[in-house]
Amino acid sequence: MTATPPEPSAPQAPRPSVLSLAIKEKAALYAAYMPFLKHGGMFVPTNKPYKIGDEIYLILALMDDPNKYPIAGKVAWITPAGANNNKAQGIGVHFPDDEAGQRAKLRIEEILGAALRSARATHTL
Repeated sequence: MTATPPEPSAPQAPRPSVLSLAIKEKAALYAAYMPFLKHGGMFVPTNKPYKIGDEIYLILALMDDPNKYPIAGKVAWITPAGANNNKAQGIGVHFPDDEAGQRAKLRIEEILGAALRSARATHTL
């Protein structure tokens, strides 16, 4: 009787990292929102290392809105530590083209209104 070695298990995909972001004021929302991404996105300050394309599960709270916005997005932007112009270290999370991502995008753009066309500096551009 010979024992057969166990089958190697298939590599498991890494689980998405879970981040939460609570925006308390309109100026902070303006600085963090990324309208130039196709489906919108949000800059999330973090010192954890990420790569472009990493999956992120973002739980977003917007000012006085009682709803939380759970967004399964992907890293589309990285601002490393020590970036030019004293930009905050963090990542840009691209919203998905699904109901949750678009609900968050529409709500953010509703809150920001005309401020979306401002030339003020943001965390990204």
